[in-house]
Amino acid sequence: MAKSKLFIMSRGRIFECAVEEGVEWETHRKGTPGKLTFNIVKDEVLGFYEGDAVRFDYDGHKIFFGFVFTKKRNNNRIISVTCYDQLRYFKNKDTYVYANKTAAQVLQMITEDFRLKTGIVANTKHVIASRVEDNQELFTIMENALSDTTLNTGDLYVMYDDYGSLNLRNIKMLKSNLLIDEDSGETFEYTTSIDENTYNKIKLIRENKETGKREIFIAQDSFKINEWGVLQMTEKLDENGNGKAKADGMLKLYNQKSRKLHINKVFGDPTIRGGSQVAVKMYLGDITVANFMMVETVKHTFNDSDHRMDLNLIGGDFIA
Repeated sequence: MAKSKLFIMSRGRIFECAVEEGVEWETHRKGTPGKLTFNIVKDEVLGFYEGDAVRFDYDGHKIFFGFVFTKKRNNNRIISVTCYDQLRYFKNKDTYVYANKTAAQVLQMITEDFRLKTGIVANTKHVIASRVEDNQELFTIMENALSDTTLNTGDLYVMYDDYGSLNLRNIKMLKSNLLIDEDSGETFEYTTSIDENTYNKIKLIRENKETGKREIFIAQDSFKINEWGVLQMTEKLDENGNGKAKADGMLKLYNQKSRKLHINKVFGDPTIRGGSQVAVKMYLGDITVANFMMVETVKHTFNDSDHRMDLNLIGGDFIA
């Protein structure tokens, strides 16, 4: 009995397709739609079009629901198909001006405008006073609302499509039971760095139009400056908002080294997606890593004999 079941819904007809081995499903933590790629054998009956709905189940698990975006045909009757979930429509650009909305309400506003289906949407609590988003990707609009929420609450959220429903969840809800160790995959690479997205001094500048003066807010960690030298992030502040609190929040977020772990051909778990958290316990020569890491990207490969995944993990509480 084949573990893979793939259906294409086209103009009132449903086709269960004969899929070649190696169906791939890829998800990211942010800014990228979920993608399903597969090869099917063309027969006399099968006929489908761009925009048709696709459903993929594996070993009784509901894996993917999305839409055909690309078909590539070669001369041996094989069609290579690329599908995306609803997040593909977040590559659309639009202009929004909004006030007194939470990130969750911004998401609801976008999904209503673009006729997208939502599932579980967390109450993100933090109210954003006002924002102007001029001709921005919907991904960027959501990312701005969510990063503002994280800076003010410390909570991280992930937006993802779960089998045809857009969810917005606190990452605490996406902790998995999966444990990664040295024996989990075929190859791994562990990197720590202060070269990307690490800052021990935050400088925020606001032009006060009423007084005509420039206000500067600084948060820094002298101990880490002695250790690493000054790694400074400078940003402009808009007119409202608490500059000191924002600088402190940003320092807390960025004042740490980044940790990345790439691990290939891990035994597959269909619940793991971009934004999931997995436990990692690995002895890496000079240190032992023993903490939760977050899935930045995951590529699942489904075969009838086995299911493997390639994971890019980011470490600790670090925000990439």
